[in-house]
Amino acid sequence: MPDIDRRSLLAGAAATGVALTAANSALAQTMAVPARMEGKSILVTGCSSGFGRLMAEDYARKGAKVFATMRNLPRPEAEELRALAKSENLDLHVIEIDVTDDAQVAAGVAEAERIAGGGLDVLVNNAGIGISSPVEVQDMQATQLIFDTNVFGCHRMARAVLPGMRARGSGLIVPISSQLGRVIVPYSGHYSATKFALEAMSEQLAYELVPHGIDVAIIEPGGYPTEVWVNRNIYSGQLKERAAEIHTSGYPQIVARMGEEDGTTRTADPMDVPNAIAAIIAMPPGTRPLRTPVHPGNKPQVPINEVSSRVQVDWLGQSPFGPLITAVHNV
Repeated sequence: MPDIDRRSLLAGAAATGVALTAANSALAQTMAVPARMEGKSILVTGCSSGFGRLMAEDYARKGAKVFATMRNLPRPEAEELRALAKSENLDLHVIEIDVTDDAQVAAGVAEAERIAGGGLDVLVNNAGIGISSPVEVQDMQATQLIFDTNVFGCHRMARAVLPGMRARGSGLIVPISSQLGRVIVPYSGHYSATKFALEAMSEQLAYELVPHGIDVAIIEPGGYPTEVWVNRNIYSGQLKERAAEIHTSGYPQIVARMGEEDGTTRTADPMDVPNAIAAIIAMPPGTRPLRTPVHPGNKPQVPINEVSSRVQVDWLGQSPFGPLITAVHNV
């Protein structure tokens, strides 16, 4: 079993300085993005569009063995990726995984590990949804769906890949959270609730995986012009149609706008997120930052992240859990 203080041993003053800098800015702006990724086996969830699709294509073109997963196969997006892999001779494999389905998660990860010849190097927990409205309007159908996808789905995937990662003594899990995993915007439904839960679960996992040589690196993107807005409008529109008037009557102006969000005015480059993750993958194990905000604009979660890290270290740094805490926070 790896030594519990491995991060401190690996992270010299320069590496720690880089990690702290990365935790306070978009990593893609502070570190070089690797040109090649040969030798890495990477599973990405939610690859039908958005960040997941960009990651699958970019990492495969850089030489990684990529497992692009998505739900509801067959579908055109899957065939497009398979055609791309064939035309460009990419080591890119499309696998069906609905992260809300226990059996598909288990079978999909097992297939990826069979092709990879063992435990995976990287899991990117990218699949997620949003359903906007006042919290009172969120019925149990919407509530269960968003938690099952954004929280339980990430838990299923982590549990599925961890035995293989532990067997090889290394690995990296990358949960895609959000700025809204640390700050809250009114009328965003349970999105922040799920991302807050994902952040807490991922941080705890980071501590518990230190003895196994496995890193957890949480990504906190701001708003980007991806298909997430289209999908959110679909879910929010469906909720509006079935919502009971007894709940919607308290928020008429907000309810009227449900399903009509417009993300097309956002101009940030969605490749910021794949680039930031690629840079983290390239970092030496044990030196990766626990949290990385990614956006060229405002990053309101940065001071919260700084205070949270300091509180954890001050509270538990000298306790029996100290080696786990200080390893993750690179102190």
